[in-house]
Amino acid sequence: MATPAHRPVMFDEVIQGLDVHADGLYVDGTYGRGGHARGVLERLGQEGTLVVFDRDPEAIECARRDFGADGRVRICNTSFDHLADFVATGSAQGILFDLGVSSPQLDDAHRGFSFLRDGPLDMRMDPTSGASAAEWLAEAGESEIAKVIAEYGEDRFARRIAHAIVAARIEQKIVTTGRLADLVWSAIPARFREPGKHPATRTFQAIRIFINQELQLLEAGLEAALSALAVGGRLVVISFHSLEDRIVKRFMRRESEGDPMWRGMPNIPVTAQPRLALVGKAIRAGESEVEGNVRARSAILRIAEKVRS
Repeated sequence: MATPAHRPVMFDEVIQGLDVHADGLYVDGTYGRGGHARGVLERLGQEGTLVVFDRDPEAIECARRDFGADGRVRICNTSFDHLADFVATGSAQGILFDLGVSSPQLDDAHRGFSFLRDGPLDMRMDPTSGASAAEWLAEAGESEIAKVIAEYGEDRFARRIAHAIVAARIEQKIVTTGRLADLVWSAIPARFREPGKHPATRTFQAIRIFINQELQLLEAGLEAALSALAVGGRLVVISFHSLEDRIVKRFMRRESEGDPMWRGMPNIPVTAQPRLALVGKAIRAGESEVEGNVRARSAILRIAEKVRS
């Protein structure tokens, strides 16, 4: 088995939350570079199965290189909302979603996810599919750009930023991360810039989420995961910003409370009873982990167990 290049966020908490059994079927819906997947495989016997998903061709190449010869591993080059196409209903003992952009994606300037390194303004999880961030910014109207930044970046200066983008692209197309970051910087008044946080952080997050339809896929993926889980199986989700965590929290809460129309009534039919039970409270990374990996600072881990089919 290949040696991991880095330790993924909340590794111990994730493995404990999945409650891995040697003969079980487990799903890593966001393979990345396989840090969590390795932990699952170390605990699986020869009769166990791990199904990994990722829509990033580079991640899939990594998975095939590291685990392609392992008969316990099935590799799926698609997003986790397609779970039902590869995992039978009620068959999985554990499913993990480690949301957002991975460290290798952020560190590669050519992927265009980060303003810390100047590169092509792409931002696609799958660079072979759909429009890049640069292509979208070249065509989108000012109101659409403002709406995306406001909704997915929760930035109160969304309109100012959108106006700056549209005005600038008249002179020259915005095709690099550095130019977009500079435009956002200039659009936000100096007195409102947060110390230690680049003003473009929210804009880059918003455009990335929009380009990759991350929140829509998350909602579909959670439903697919619940169907794929066996009774007693665990759903484990790590989110990195409030928009993701809000969706996960509401989904788990809704499915753990059952049909509100029957709440407090006797003889509740099975179809109206909860499908999930929450496992503990939301978990955040410890101080020592955050010191070694700043990305862990915003991570929130939630765990739920399926209690009925």
